[in-house]
Amino acid sequence: MVTSTGRVDYERRMTRAARAAEDAGLAGLIVTPGPLMVWLCGYTPAHVRGLVTALVISSGAVERRPRLLVPADEKAVAEQAPGADALELTVWAPGAADPYALLVNWLDPDGRYAVSDMTWARDLLALQRAAPGTSYLAVTEALPMLRAVKDTHEVALLAAAAAASDATYEAALGLRFTGRREREVAADVARLLTGNGHEVVAFTVVGSGPNGADPQHEAGERVIEDGDMVVLDFAGLKDGYASSTGRTVRVGAPPSAEERKVYEVVREAQQAAFEAVRPGVACQEIDRAARRVIKAAGYGEYFTHRTGRGVGFVPHEPPYLVEGEQLPLVPGMCFSIEPGIYLPGRFGVRIGDIVTCTDAGGRWLNGSDREGVGVVS
Repeated sequence: MVTSTGRVDYERRMTRAARAAEDAGLAGLIVTPGPLMVWLCGYTPAHVRGLVTALVISSGAVERRPRLLVPADEKAVAEQAPGADALELTVWAPGAADPYALLVNWLDPDGRYAVSDMTWARDLLALQRAAPGTSYLAVTEALPMLRAVKDTHEVALLAAAAAASDATYEAALGLRFTGRREREVAADVARLLTGNGHEVVAFTVVGSGPNGADPQHEAGERVIEDGDMVVLDFAGLKDGYASSTGRTVRVGAPPSAEERKVYEVVREAQQAAFEAVRPGVACQEIDRAARRVIKAAGYGEYFTHRTGRGVGFVPHEPPYLVEGEQLPLVPGMCFSIEPGIYLPGRFGVRIGDIVTCTDAGGRWLNGSDREGVGVVS
């Protein structure tokens, strides 16, 4: 969905969304500010203050242009959006117009609509009151493939973000860990991400020693000690697309025999999951491939999260590599593969990288070393 000049073809994206909605038996999409609106038409409000802003795309809308509703003081920004030429722009003045009445006029009174996941309950409830015959589904439930399959331009941007994340990890190996708080190291990792071209830092996990055994731990006040295993997991946005890297390092000296064993099990699980990637394979099979390795090694109960998730315009999006997800892999899908083992009260190990599905199988987008535990000072 990129033109010959290298520009994103937003009109084509919106047409694709309209057709996808029609194929799903929906009357259309209602999209409020957030990643999906940016992806579809390139518009980001200058200010998000609770004033109603919505993009409405009707099914089969080849002859009916998408419509964007914005408050009056956002008109100039909306007109400069990259996809503005493909839109019909409507402006409403707070205090002088009812935005919900305007939106309802664009809707099928009995239609089912996909709504962006970030739509405020206030707006959805107001639409239901104004048009009681309408019904709504979350877009990730109704149209899970809408952003899941990336074009070659998007894959290239994800690869560039992954390379910048690799450079961040390699630089992080030179940081001092011993005697510093987790949050201090996390701040350094964030600085390295931005120094390597990321405009946004999404998260920087630093889980040292027993904190590394908590998959939900981010970075806290614990002082990192010599001999700690440390889980590093960080992500951000570069040129609008996400990076995501997970690595485990040892402070002060090479890992013990047990630590090496756990790390090797996780590495083998990640490799098994990668080798299972090919078109047509259900997402859950990638999760199963990783889990089989970890279970066979006796650590099954210590792998407590899904194997991966889609990565694209944001660090977390469909598809999800988890038991029960039968969505088949399609060339162009990009996702993390990040198994882990977490031994309560002791340490954790996680290895995470972005992979894209191709006609021939999986292709790593990350290239930093994952063969062994990194050693830091």
